Amino acid sequence: MILPTITPDRIELAPGDELILRFRTWDDYEDLVARRLDRAGLRIKYSSATQVIRIMSPLPEHGKNADILADLVKVLLKYHGKDWDAFTPITLKRANLQGVEPDYCFYIENRQGILGKERLDLEVDPVPDLVIEIDLISTTKPEDYQVIPPRELWIYRRGNLLIYRFEGEGFQEYETSYHFPDFDVKEIIPQYIEQAWQVGSSVAVREFEEMLRKGN
Repeated sequence: MILPTITPDRIELAPGDELILRFRTWDDYEDLVARRLDRAGLRIKYSSATQVIRIMSPLPEHGKNADILADLVKVLLKYHGKDWDAFTPITLKRANLQGVEPDYCFYIENRQGILGKERLDLEVDPVPDLVIEIDLISTTKPEDYQVIPPRELWIYRRGNLLIYRFEGEGFQEYETSYHFPDFDVKEIIPQYIEQAWQVGSSVAVREFEEMLRKGN
């Protein structure tokens, strides 16, 4: 059994663990991100509004769900003739305010603004157009992205796909996607994510492509 450990040299969590540190500063967050080193699988989030740092070590199921959901999004983008760039893993930060590490993010409308860049600086670079989060051992709140708001945030949780768009000063939940307004992503995408566990990811993606070609 691995006990949660934070030392000057390392951060150690067992798969499925989540560690919450309260009353922390931005400097504390930056220090933990720097100490993570080769443990890239660890996800670290921070909000200055709550002064909370959350460190999560995902389960294998988490990664598979993220991969299949991202693959389905890529199929949809290709089907609709849209170009994109995708990033995972990635750390999105606004200094002294918020740091998040989504499971996947896509640049679609804002793609031209990040071409050729190896590192993103949200002080000058655009935020992602679509962010994907998989919830298994923790709960993502739209407020986690309050100061780093993507155009759209998808949260996949217990077989349900939640869709949020940032409007005005906060997120609103929607039944349809801004990027795919004529496609029922809430109903269809979860079906193929679950199907991937039964028939395999490549088969599920291929069947998704065939369904699109046949007109849903």
